[in-house]
Amino acid sequence: MIKIMFVCLGNICRSPMAEFVLKDLVNKRGISDKFKIASSGTSNEEAGNDIHFGTRTKLKQMGIAYHSRCAVRFMASDYDDYDYILVMETANIRGLLRIIGEDSKGKIKRLKDFSVGGDIADPWYTGNFDDTYEDVLSGCKGFLEHLEKEGII
Repeated sequence: MIKIMFVCLGNICRSPMAEFVLKDLVNKRGISDKFKIASSGTSNEEAGNDIHFGTRTKLKQMGIAYHSRCAVRFMASDYDDYDYILVMETANIRGLLRIIGEDSKGKIKRLKDFSVGGDIADPWYTGNFDDTYEDVLSGCKGFLEHLEKEGII
């Protein structure tokens, strides 16, 4: 089982978008049974809140299944429970390190580094869920290509 945790700041926009996009991609490939995919945030600001309406709207527009859920904060124990911790931006790495201390196993990577590199802008601030979706999709596809290249899937 390949265990992936997506992380952003509040766990209502980018990380749940990435969670459901990757679930959709692996489902379409018929390999969803090989994955455990979840998401969380580095802050408690949105804890208990559902996915942002902009993310829900974009997922629905793209025909990607999702469900209501409550935002959760990344816990130190998640570090040991997941194989890959994929963040949306560099600031999320700093947030994670405040929670776990250090990335001793090299599990933390920026999602967009699996495509063109860089940070994925937060649509909560930009209002641009289209660009966020494109960045998330290319990162998720690149991540799956990485797993294939490494012989993991």
